[in-house]
Amino acid sequence: MGDKIDQADVNNAAWAACDTFRGVVDPAQYKDYILVMLFLKYISDIWLDHYETYQKQYGDDDVRIRRKLARERFILPVIRMTEIDDESGEVTLLDEFPANYYSLYERRSAANIGELINIVLEHIEESNKNKLAGVFRNIDFNSEANLGKTRDRNRRLKQLLEDFHKPQLNMKPSLVPEDVIGNTYIYLIERFASDSGKKAGEFFTPLKVTELVARLAGPKPGDRICDPACGSGGLLIQAAREVGGRDFALFGQESNGSTWALCRMNMFLHSFDSARIEWCDTLNSPLLVEEDRLMKFNCVVANPPFSLDKWGAENAENDKYNRFWRGVPPKSKGDWAFISHMVETALEKEGRVAVVVPHGVLFRGAAEGRIRRGMIEENLLDAVIGLPGNLFPTTNIPVAILVFDRSREKGGPKEDCKDVFFIDASREYVSGKNRNTLSDAHLEKIIRTYRERKEVEKYAHVAGFDEIRENDFNLNIPRYVDTFEEEEPIDIDEVQKEIDALEKELAEVRKQMAIKLRQINRNAEV
Repeated sequence: MGDKIDQADVNNAAWAACDTFRGVVDPAQYKDYILVMLFLKYISDIWLDHYETYQKQYGDDDVRIRRKLARERFILPVIRMTEIDDESGEVTLLDEFPANYYSLYERRSAANIGELINIVLEHIEESNKNKLAGVFRNIDFNSEANLGKTRDRNRRLKQLLEDFHKPQLNMKPSLVPEDVIGNTYIYLIERFASDSGKKAGEFFTPLKVTELVARLAGPKPGDRICDPACGSGGLLIQAAREVGGRDFALFGQESNGSTWALCRMNMFLHSFDSARIEWCDTLNSPLLVEEDRLMKFNCVVANPPFSLDKWGAENAENDKYNRFWRGVPPKSKGDWAFISHMVETALEKEGRVAVVVPHGVLFRGAAEGRIRRGMIEENLLDAVIGLPGNLFPTTNIPVAILVFDRSREKGGPKEDCKDVFFIDASREYVSGKNRNTLSDAHLEKIIRTYRERKEVEKYAHVAGFDEIRENDFNLNIPRYVDTFEEEEPIDIDEVQKEIDALEKELAEVRKQMAIKLRQINRNAEV
């Protein structure tokens, strides 16, 4: 197939592969099988493409070809399956094949195909420890609980391997532009999130929201960019796209092992091989550290879990990194714990933070109110942006984005900027059947308004410190952006005329009904 493959064709072919599992396996589970198979096919096609190139260059010189393949981005080893005779100790070679998708496709009718897929993934992970250690540990293609009993499981896995053998899913670099497969991965994650509903919250942020957060954070060439609750990595990738080029470094943390694996594969599919993604609980055991101190970043972005219960408040007062010195958030709501962590990991007098939050973060009192006041008094808060409701698969509540800028703190280049910019974009969205979304025009308006930082009637307001203090450091957006629409004055005389006319019309209708009823009664008597 010599023509370049279209993005939509790849997307549709990959999504069609999900039919093998629909109605049998929950989308929150079968996403792992589809995405792992996509990744396996991707690295197999690249390896095969390069192998064919080396064959053309070096002919039958297997030694040179093997040396070249040993320096490939991913090493796909040869698997030797053997059997040892208990009495003689003699070793018999049962099968020998390269650890790739195509070997599995040739064996797709094998009675132990689920086990063979697991073996291939295990060998690939072992041969690429520095990159893939742990990535496949949470996926079992031989699971009876997830994929059914042997006969059904084998049928589904055979169909899955055949689905990925379609021409539209040939991912050789000579056929597919570099960004197409990464885009397909994100496309699938979005579709899985839509199907999974509330179960999607741990791995997905709507694409338009990720774009908005990334643009508000404003990453630049040379920046270190971090997402401490990175899910499947969409926000990090969007921030990277915002920078353009390759002059940046990506860092992330994710507590869910399965979602962490999705993120690692997502980074590779976008050729961000050097991205450092840690599997850990950010609030209780952060792993992005240097010399026993928290790493610092130019740009910190996140859509952390909303109002996380049991987030680890009992350990916060003795936090070795002193992240919660402004106060410990309540144990049933971890929003300000994530915000505190993000602000503390932003570079002093330079770092920027953009974080998605529920509206309660803006006005709840007690410990949260004290932390909020502290950050405002330190002049860290740059903007509060209200978004529409029903944007997320996990909740229909409206959300906000908080932007913090450490260049505003004392001694920073923007310390003279003492106001907070409020934008109420909650009433502008594209209504959908299941969820609302933001259009490109909505995003552009928010970004343009944020950058111009000027008053816009019923949309944006620049609030000085005194005004916020008068509101007792409550950041509830309607306190600052007046969206009240005055109703037109009512003409009482005109309304009375309409009522009189309607009553006259009603009297005539009743008169006609009475005549009809008398006629019906007479006919009934006859």
